[in-house]
Amino acid sequence: MAGARVLSIRPATADDVPLIRQLIAELAEYEKLAHAAVATDDDLRAQLFGERPAAEVLIGEVDGEPAGFALFFHTFSTFLGKRGLYLEDLYVRPAYRGAGLGRHLMAALARIAAQRGCGRFEWSVLDWNQPAIDFYRRLGANGMDEWTVQRLEGAALHALAARAEL
Repeated sequence: MAGARVLSIRPATADDVPLIRQLIAELAEYEKLAHAAVATDDDLRAQLFGERPAAEVLIGEVDGEPAGFALFFHTFSTFLGKRGLYLEDLYVRPAYRGAGLGRHLMAALARIAAQRGCGRFEWSVLDWNQPAIDFYRRLGANGMDEWTVQRLEGAALHALAARAEL
């Protein structure tokens, strides 16, 4: 087929840290959250490739060029008694959208979840990001509209930690 693009997915290595940080910055800009993307290369290297990695990353390439990434980690479901796989970030650079890389990254994550005996594969999506929501629905995902995300961070996190009594 003339013009077919070659898609590949590989696990990230520590050498990919600058690329990962750049892709995170691009995602943050797209999500209108650039001010929140403060992770440094050193932060990412320690958390992704240190003694106890907190998450894993897949790098997606199109025709050998870095085109996107997926960052994920494990959760645990007390109801299922099994691990889950949580997708923190999925991003495909605009120039490569429509090539099928997002679908391939999601399929790779689903395979990892199945191979590792996970009972769930979950992620969050911004409610205004209709193209992403439509993409996930086409993959067969169900919205969990009855759930809301709750978060403690910064001063609120530290204030609660300081109040905690034994």
